[in-house]
Amino acid sequence: MQVERRDFLSKLTLASAALAGAPTLLSNAWATVLPRPAKEKLGVALVGLGYYSTDLLAPALQITEKCYLAGIVTGTPAKAEAWKKKYNIPEKNIYNYQNFDKIADNPDIDIVYVVLPPSMHREYVVRAAKAGKHVFCEKPMAPSVADCEAMISACKSNKVKLAIGYRCQHDPNIQAFMKVAKDQKFGKVKMITSAAGYFDARTDHWKQKKALGGGVMGDMGVYALQGARLATGEEPISVIAQASTTRPEIYKEVEETMMFMLDFPSGARASCQTSYGINMNFLQVNYEKGWLKMEPASAYNGNKGSMSDGTIIDVPIKSQQAKQMDEDCLAIINNTDLIAPGEEGLRDTRVVEAIYKSVATGKSVKI
Repeated sequence: MQVERRDFLSKLTLASAALAGAPTLLSNAWATVLPRPAKEKLGVALVGLGYYSTDLLAPALQITEKCYLAGIVTGTPAKAEAWKKKYNIPEKNIYNYQNFDKIADNPDIDIVYVVLPPSMHREYVVRAAKAGKHVFCEKPMAPSVADCEAMISACKSNKVKLAIGYRCQHDPNIQAFMKVAKDQKFGKVKMITSAAGYFDARTDHWKQKKALGGGVMGDMGVYALQGARLATGEEPISVIAQASTTRPEIYKEVEETMMFMLDFPSGARASCQTSYGINMNFLQVNYEKGWLKMEPASAYNGNKGSMSDGTIIDVPIKSQQAKQMDEDCLAIINNTDLIAPGEEGLRDTRVVEAIYKSVATGKSVKI
């Protein structure tokens, strides 16, 4: 009898403990099931604090509506301290390249913006994706198709979005000339001339080093390439290209200037030029029944154009970078399509690889 009573009391104690813990168990269950409140503004961490981050992205993040500068990643302690003071960045949101992966544990940071030399893009995009962060990646996306595919795969498998920093595709002036081809306002596109370049006086920069992803084609060349692609709304099917330099003492490993001809499925052709030794920034599209001109066609402060029917393209824009980041953040918040996802960067890189193959062989290359 005594044993039965002892068993009863023991069972009663266990039952009471279970009931006492029930609210905690229930609350934990609800915490798992209930969605977290959506953020109105997303936190962005800039990886790499060179010119583009310092002079363009950080200032743009002071006027964005859907995101803000939440953190930084840098290998230079002096830069970290200066940015901390200037932008009031909490110490816990400042990382270096060694402890970067700990960003996974930081709820302040929703997006990692990779602004490093192209050769480093793959590593940090993949690491950011594995940390569960959405990724913005500056162009050029990466030096190779294989790199681009690995970046896209990493983001998909970790269920995060990957946007490429094609600011021009967010510019309403660029969108206006894209619409002309889509609507066939002047009929089919026949010929395109597209150019992007500037005189770079630097002599020791990643853009002049092959191992870091240098060369004009992947950088400024993408603007010339995109001018042709966006004007037709098509992907090129073949290319023939020629590389050159007027400063071999500086451009020892990579090209200073690239000229390339593209063929499109519709029969349209494009003549494109890009250079670190020539100032040029324009696009001309000749259609069956008219023309369109853009100059500048890929400037930071907005682009302007005109059409053969007298239409003027000149929509003021305060900051391309701010508009780009706000629109990409909206796509993340609403889970909608990005304007320039990783696949768009891959399309450009595929053409860039074909251009280098054409230079190496001296022949036209199918894409």
